Amino acid sequence: MSQPPPVRSTSSPPGRPDASMSLLTNVMEHSLDEGYAEAAARQKADGTAGMPRSVRTKLGLAAGLVVAAAVVTLGAANARIAAPVVAKEREGLVERVEAETAGADKLEKDVEVLRTDVGERQRKALEQHGGDQGGLVALLSGATPVEGPGIKLVVDDAKETGSGDAGPRGNSGFSDTGRVRDRDMQRVVNGLWQSGAEAVSINGQRLTMLSAIRAAGDAILVDNKPLVPPYTVLAVGGKDLNTAFNDSADGQYLHVLQESYGIRTSMSGQDMVRLPAAPSLIVRVAQPQTTDAPKGVDGTGKTDKTEKGTS
Repeated sequence: MSQPPPVRSTSSPPGRPDASMSLLTNVMEHSLDEGYAEAAARQKADGTAGMPRSVRTKLGLAAGLVVAAAVVTLGAANARIAAPVVAKEREGLVERVEAETAGADKLEKDVEVLRTDVGERQRKALEQHGGDQGGLVALLSGATPVEGPGIKLVVDDAKETGSGDAGPRGNSGFSDTGRVRDRDMQRVVNGLWQSGAEAVSINGQRLTMLSAIRAAGDAILVDNKPLVPPYTVLAVGGKDLNTAFNDSADGQYLHVLQESYGIRTSMSGQDMVRLPAAPSLIVRVAQPQTTDAPKGVDGTGKTDKTEKGTS
């Protein structure tokens, strides 16, 4: 007795490779919308598809084409005619800009030459008319370069800034206490002067007795010139300047900033420190009091109204 053949399951036919892109396939296979296709079929059936058949319509279409061609041609001609004019005007503007830039550069060089000449004349005047203390006057005014033993102090912002209200800067209004501020540098410089420094510079910029340290936003300005941390302070003042500054109140202030706010500082004694002259001098004129003032007149030229009593 024969047995029926075993039932074998047949696998479903393989799917299309583009089955997952049905939307794209539909767009490619039906590029024309069905509504447009139906309208085109109706026009073809009515005989209205294709070019117009009436003479009037054809003349109107031809006139429209002629007008469009004339407009395009006229626009191209005007653009071609105006192109050289625009190019010439542009060249003229470029030449004017270049001429004005060259003039400004020349004026800037002239100003620099005059500033250097004025600085040299001021230095010579300080050296010649300073009297017995001409050297000291030139030193304090920054008129001459200075070299000698001193210290090198580097002050930098903390690695991680924070905020707080305690400590020496608690009432200063600083929201970022990990950054070096203008008041900090003011105290450092004043502490160096009080500790016996004869000349001080910050980031290579020489300070004088009339120098100003201010802030503009987060930047520190020295004589209106911005500085970038780290701030390298060089001071000439002898071998004992390091110890004197550390023992001063401003040296302790800097130590507190380091301990409380993480401001990084390093100070070392230097056998030889060289500081340049100040880039610009501020000279103020003072009139000495004359010793041969007339009787009854004081040194300011005002009459002495003090009356002497009679016996």
